Amino acid sequence: MSIVQAVLLGILGGFGIWDSRVFGLWMIERPLILGPLVGIILGDLQTGIIVGASLELVMMGVVGIGSATPPDTVSGSILATAFAITSGLDISAAVALALPIATLGQLVGIVDRTANAFFVSKADKAAERGDFSGVDRALWGGAALFFASYFVLVFAGALLGSAVIGTFVEMIPESVTNGLSVASGMLPALGIAILMQLLFNTKNAAFFFVGWVLTSLIGVNTVGAAVIGTTIAYIIFQYTKNEKTALAAAEGDGGCEMSDDLGGEL
Repeated sequence: MSIVQAVLLGILGGFGIWDSRVFGLWMIERPLILGPLVGIILGDLQTGIIVGASLELVMMGVVGIGSATPPDTVSGSILATAFAITSGLDISAAVALALPIATLGQLVGIVDRTANAFFVSKADKAAERGDFSGVDRALWGGAALFFASYFVLVFAGALLGSAVIGTFVEMIPESVTNGLSVASGMLPALGIAILMQLLFNTKNAAFFFVGWVLTSLIGVNTVGAAVIGTTIAYIIFQYTKNEKTALAAAEGDGGCEMSDDLGGEL
């Protein structure tokens, strides 16, 4: 891997960590987006798409809620995809490798958030003085801290890690590689289970089983299942909308009848 490519990957890591922090949420931080971008930079778009999609299945339930710092999808996705392309890792090994890298990125994120308290204090003091430019500088200082730290992490990992990973992979026994392949096959199920833990309740439980029946028993592909799910959602939406309209009309008619009755009695 050339230095220019490592720099471009580092810049991609910086912009990826800025997603949802600067310029709004563009989903750049998701493996489904980062994988193809890494593939474009390294000249292997097909592998980037495949690895990115595989990592998205694993990390789709990784969401930062409140003060919790989840495993970093940005560094894990970029470096795992880069290693898969430059070192010839198969998809299973790349997916398994993404998790420890994401954990390392998580530690970097915790350090950044701790150090960011300095810029928060600066912003508070500037706000008390009415110095809006000072508030802007403090906020951008925190953003620059995130960008710089993840740039260094991804740049160093991409430039120094590819050769090291390549040598390390050649030393791994075949039995360990097979074990990683089996374990990585379970990771997408784990990612979906984490997502279901957030979404699953008694109201939508039946739809999960409908999706399972369609895909596993009947053999409908994901596009067909998505079309069926969208159709069901549209029917439910229209039915609920018509029901609310009818209820509002009934309440309006009831109010008119009451007024007529009162008027007649008076």
